[in-house]
This record gives sequence, structure tokens and C-alpha cells, in this order.
Amino acid sequence: MFSTLDQQNKIHKTTNAIQPAMSAKVAVVTGSNKGIGLAIVRALCKQFEGDVFLTARDLARGEEAVKILTSEGLKPKFQQLDINDVSSITSAAAFFRETYGGVDILVNNAGIAFKHADTTAFSIQAEVTLKTNFFATRDALTHFMPLIKSGGRVVNVSSFVGSRALNLCSEEFQQRFRSEDITEDELVGLMERFVEKTKTGEHKKDGWPEMTYGVSKTGLTTLSMILARRLSKERPHDNILLNACCPGWVRTDMAGDKAPKSPDEGAVTPVYLALLPRELQSPMGALCLKRRFSRGEVIH
Repeated sequence: MFSTLDQQNKIHKTTNAIQPAMSAKVAVVTGSNKGIGLAIVRALCKQFEGDVFLTARDLARGEEAVKILTSEGLKPKFQQLDINDVSSITSAAAFFRETYGGVDILVNNAGIAFKHADTTAFSIQAEVTLKTNFFATRDALTHFMPLIKSGGRVVNVSSFVGSRALNLCSEEFQQRFRSEDITEDELVGLMERFVEKTKTGEHKKDGWPEMTYGVSKTGLTTLSMILARRLSKERPHDNILLNACCPGWVRTDMAGDKAPKSPDEGAVTPVYLALLPRELQSPMGALCLKRRFSRGEVIH
């Protein structure tokens, strides 16, 4: 914990001088130095009345991304954040708590995927993919959720691939993932089970599909539903909306150049959810695709 802003800035390197602004609004986008994340920051800089933070694990890449947006006449700020490093998460959370008194918009965009042609062992792909897309994102949510201000918006960037993976799971797993009473601990256990079963080659027999990215997004979407239910119970009067979304198939380093959507087009749905008017009380705990909602399932 840091007692002064000067002490914070020794750790939290920013490209803009930041003055204490406890009453100012702030938006944070993880994994936003390129691709969809960068496009989300661009759109928020244009539409959100507050400070918008581009975050990245690599300082140089983050600063370069800020320069790109600055050259477009925008004014993003930068915060170093590696969701795979819990100490980085806690430091960033402390910065936003002490500087802004919390966070108004949190967009969890950071994620990875192996290429189809990648020859890395499936078990390693499973462990690495779920480490970032599920477990690290969960860590970020664990530390940032208490910081979400009244009327805040939380958006978890998931994927329709998660819905496909779910439909290929065993009936037992499908029932649990879709259950209204699945707990966070149970979900974590299921994700750990998938990773462990891939190490022995028993994942298919156990009821899992051959889809590491898809399973990771099944987990993230389900986690979104669990956290939304918890918010509704624990902070019923704060009007916080938490949803997951699918940006679509977007041309990025991760998805390839054959995708039909540009990053700016892919940012439309996440930004739509992030900027839902304060007076709205729904959607909550939904999965959004093209501004249409479902309870944990993508509408095709």
C-alpha cells in the first residue's frame, strides 16, 4: 500500500502526469496495447466523459500504443498491468483506489490463443491458455471488483467459441455450467480438472472437447454469471452491471487476417456494454453478441 502519489508513481509508470482526482470518472481496459483492446480504448476516449487507461504488461509497447492514440488527437493514460502477475494486479488496484477512489468502467480484454497450426503439446496449450484467459482474469476481477463504483460497468470479453465448447461438453458438464447454483469454487475446480485431464490425455473421456481456447471462454462466461449474481445479492442498490460479450471474429494477431471484422468493429459491443446508461438495471449477467443478450448462451 502506498501513502503518497509520488510513491505510487515510482512503481506505476504513466505517460501522463496524474493529479489526485477522487471524484473523476475512470475506465480501465486490460490487454489494450493492440487489437480489440486498443480499439476499445480509442472508442472510450471518444465517448466516455472521464479518464481512460490503456494497460499493458510491457511498458514500451503500452507507451507506443498511447502515442498512436495521441497522434489521433485522443488523450489516453497508461498504467502498467500484467494480469498474470498478482503483484502487478494489486499495485494497479491500489493506484486506482488511491487516485480515483475506485473504477467506473472495467473491461477485461486481456487474453491469448494458440494458432491452429501450433505444434505445442495440447496439455501445455490448455495450461497456458486457461492461466491467462480464466485464472488470471479471475485474479484481476477478485482485486478490482471491490473498487467498482456505484453505477459502474464491468465487461468481460468472452467469445462465441466458448458456447461451441460448452455444447461439446458432456451432458453433466453442460448442466453444471448452465446451473444457477454453480459456485465460483466449483467453477475453478472444473477448470483445474480440464487442465489436469489434458496432462494424462483423458480429457475427451472425461467429457471435455478438444478446445483449449473454447473451454477457457466457457469458464469466463460462467464466471461472469456467477459474479453478476453475487453483485445483485451483495450490492443490490449500487446499480452495477456486469456482463460478458463476444466481439465477433476480428482481424487481430490472435485471430488472423481473414476475419471479417476490423478491431474498431469488434470494439462496438464491449463499448456498448461499458457505456450502458446509469439508470438501466439490465442487462445483468448476460452474454451479449451484436447488442443481443442471452443468459450465458450466445444467440446465433
